[in-house]
Amino acid sequence: MVKANVFHACLEILDKKIQAHELSLEELIVGAANDSKSTAGDKHETARAMMQLEQEKLSKQLSELRTQKNVLEQLRVGRVGERVGAGSLITTDKGMLYLSVALGKISMEGKTIFALSPQSPLGEKLLGKKTGDAVEMNGVKYVILEIH
Repeated sequence: MVKANVFHACLEILDKKIQAHELSLEELIVGAANDSKSTAGDKHETARAMMQLEQEKLSKQLSELRTQKNVLEQLRVGRVGERVGAGSLITTDKGMLYLSVALGKISMEGKTIFALSPQSPLGEKLLGKKTGDAVEMNGVKYVILEIH
């Protein structure tokens, strides 16, 4: 498994999520503009308030996705160290972990990789570890076999 491929898969996932959120936000804004031209009343005010809340929620999620993309883009893909750090692709006895941004399970090239943040509980335990070290999380022991 090439780390650059995992990096690009994560970038692609974030780009798709950002595009979907931008489209949803745009549709909400257009819907709100069209709705404001309709009749006034309690139902209208409630609908506008609900649209406004949804707009705020989508805007916040979009901002978080853009922040994740920025964090991901700051990682040095070619960096391989003896110790686990941000950007490390880690092979453990339980599977592969990509210490980057919290995207969860990614399937590629017939393998499953878990993209997790260095700030996550497992990510924090892995930071600074080297090949052969083990960490335990929720009763599960992870032995580091290789760091890419």
